Amino acid sequence: MQLVLILIVIAGGMGLSVEAGLLGPLGGEVGDLWATFSVFGVGAALTFLLMLFFSPRNSPSFFAQPSWNLLGGVLGPVYVIILTIATPAIGIAMTMIGILAGQVSKSLIIDHFGLLGTPHRKIDNKRIIALIFIVLALVLVARG
Repeated sequence: MQLVLILIVIAGGMGLSVEAGLLGPLGGEVGDLWATFSVFGVGAALTFLLMLFFSPRNSPSFFAQPSWNLLGGVLGPVYVIILTIATPAIGIAMTMIGILAGQVSKSLIIDHFGLLGTPHRKIDNKRIIALIFIVLALVLVARG
């Protein structure tokens, strides 16, 4: 099961690279904020349809959740705006490796301290080495 989830996550990462490639030119044509809005508008419509047909009807109220859980609604558009602006300037590979470096470094901190309701996963040498390799990839791609 873990292997299947890893493959799904890898496919999701590949999708983000495609999204970055699409957003740069779209932002150049219609503006960065309109490109971001289009991604979230289409995504919201698709999510609504999926909820309509597949979501349990007796789930807890959205408004009963802690407000900090809604930060993803703020962070998502910021992420997409960054993709839209950075990708044409530095390329898809550089953008994705930079994002990956940020994701992994912050993820290690979140895991280590068990923040945001996640289980504790201590930072060990293997995780630090993995982060170093990602930063090294960032340096190598930047010099290439």
